[in-house]
Amino acid sequence: MDRRRFLAVSALTLGVIVGSAGAGGDRRAWGQESGDGETVEVKTAYGRLRGRRRADLVTFKGIPYAGPVSGGNRFKAPPPLAPWTGARDAFRPGPPSFQPNRPSFGVDEPFPSEDCLVLNIWTPAADQRKRPVMFYNHGGGFVIGSGSTWYQDGSNLAREQDVVVVANNHRLGLLGHLFLADLAGEEYASSGNQGILDIAAALEWVHENIEAFGGDPGNVMVFGESGGGAKTSCIYALPSAKDHFHKASIESGPGVHMTPRDMATETARMVLGELGLSVGEVARLRDVPPEKLVEVQGAVAKKAPGNLTLNGGRKGMVVARPGGFGPVVDGTYLPNHPFDPTAPSISRDKPLMVGTNKDEMAFFYFERKAADLFSLTEGGLQTQLAKDFGASSEKILATYRNRRPAASPSDLYIAITTARAMWLGSIEIAERKLQQHRAPVYMYLFTHESNLVVPGTKHRLGAAHATEIWHKFDNVDLPNPKNAPGPPLIGDDPGRKQSARNMSEMWATFARNGHPGAKGQPTWPAYTLDRRSTMLIDAACRVEDDPFGQERALWDSLG
Repeated sequence: MDRRRFLAVSALTLGVIVGSAGAGGDRRAWGQESGDGETVEVKTAYGRLRGRRRADLVTFKGIPYAGPVSGGNRFKAPPPLAPWTGARDAFRPGPPSFQPNRPSFGVDEPFPSEDCLVLNIWTPAADQRKRPVMFYNHGGGFVIGSGSTWYQDGSNLAREQDVVVVANNHRLGLLGHLFLADLAGEEYASSGNQGILDIAAALEWVHENIEAFGGDPGNVMVFGESGGGAKTSCIYALPSAKDHFHKASIESGPGVHMTPRDMATETARMVLGELGLSVGEVARLRDVPPEKLVEVQGAVAKKAPGNLTLNGGRKGMVVARPGGFGPVVDGTYLPNHPFDPTAPSISRDKPLMVGTNKDEMAFFYFERKAADLFSLTEGGLQTQLAKDFGASSEKILATYRNRRPAASPSDLYIAITTARAMWLGSIEIAERKLQQHRAPVYMYLFTHESNLVVPGTKHRLGAAHATEIWHKFDNVDLPNPKNAPGPPLIGDDPGRKQSARNMSEMWATFARNGHPGAKGQPTWPAYTLDRRSTMLIDAACRVEDDPFGQERALWDSLG
């Protein structure tokens, strides 16, 4: 499988891969509502909000940023928010979107709701000081997750770096990305992209109101990890969002491609068929309970096993079969693939960070309980690679062995599949951004390794997918809330604290001035084709030119 195939696979299957993680649990038991702290009131364009100050941090949670999207507004762009009278409490998170098995990962949340367009704000003070704004898109592919995810809490980042942190909820899965325009006409013109249009509406709300919370509407950074990185890729290319943010960071979720229009229409036909509805009965979808639509979402996905097929058009192009849900390249709201054939011209003046973790795929093998992949023999590695890559497997293995002579068979497999899933897509984004010859792009590789030992093996998890989240929010000492799913992925090694200080400061500095950096760490140069300078993030960071250059050249030769 060549490099260009990898890039398409990465973007179009991200929701399927991530969407299986962490199901189960009653979120009402995760944490307790706290009534302590001083009440703080802020005036917005829609009414007054009452938040909570505790020590040197003020929080506002569950703030609505758009109108209801249930009933007649289902599958449509978010309507304007209606003003209210009096002061509205913003003490607890609002609901997450409906999603399979209710995983969410939020603390102290209500149960999911179709009307989930809410956001949280963490700020040092609601004092109109115009701090940088860090606007976060949560992970979970396009199918699960929450802006109130416990390990993405913005308290430490806001307090320590003097920034305002915002996290949003938006529609997911079928409710967020069912494309009906080609079946039901102009009334559903925005369908298929309602989830990212929700994010654009949240950014517009921030633009209108964040100054009252101590933020600068003229200095907003959008960032996100995994599915949040793919969402950020779309926002970077979304015309309706272009005036409401100024820089972006795409993390472990390179959204080079999104769903083609014809494929999204075929998925919509599958949904109607699952419900026993004809094309002429699209309007009846408004009456289907949201829980039933989530059930249909799963049933449709099961009818697309493997979820991959070759497209005879572009050389090596791989696209998803109908059955998945994500943003749609409809030619209007999302005019093109985010980074194909070029980076979006509407964001040519916006600085960009992009990168991955060194051992991304270890997370997915850990989540699937694939202990065999953490204990591969040499023969097992060769067999697995032949299955994955066919005739190219020997050349791939020889190149990786030459570059990593001490690596175990499992380490080699993780490195090779990480390139396929994440790393090559991030390089593609950086290269496309460079072609604009305008704002800089900065490349990173998160290398701090978790010392968590994978159960049933002797293999450490390493710098796996999602482990950097605790670091960029400086939450490495944040304990799991009661009944939160799974063990902490980050382990307990002492170096994690310095790594977190470095990464959180780098991200906040980029938010502040468009050039990432941290005290005591090397200067982070912009990415260029002649040097390909990349920041390796750890307790002691370092800059390396063209890391894994032999591997990169290999994939280029295959593509």
